[in-house]
Amino acid sequence: QVQVTESGGGLAQAGDSLRLSCVASGRTATMIAMGWFRQAPGKEREFVASMRWSGGSTYYADSVKGRFSISRPRVGNQVYLQMNSLEPEDTAVYYCKADFRGDPEPRTYWGQGTQVIVSS
Repeated sequence: QVQVTESGGGLAQAGDSLRLSCVASGRTATMIAMGWFRQAPGKEREFVASMRWSGGSTYYADSVKGRFSISRPRVGNQVYLQMNSLEPEDTAVYYCKADFRGDPEPRTYWGQGTQVIVSS
């Protein structure tokens, strides 16, 4: 079994910064990618950022480019999301997603989410 756990959410004011962390633990296989999604009240879950483990390529939603940065430590199934210049529109529950190699198809695991609230 694999557990994906997020941390670092909380309250912020517009213009502030927050850093989210996510760790995948348990019976993990080879990691393919980890990423962040978010879901605001009354809206569907949307992609925020992701990082491929092989090569380290990163991808961002247009709405967060230049403000958010995804990174990982040298070792471990862990990923961070540095969120700068926060806006009230960033208010959402942020979910971490981990994709592992599987047979015959990759396996995806989600965390429970961490709340981010940005006030104006």
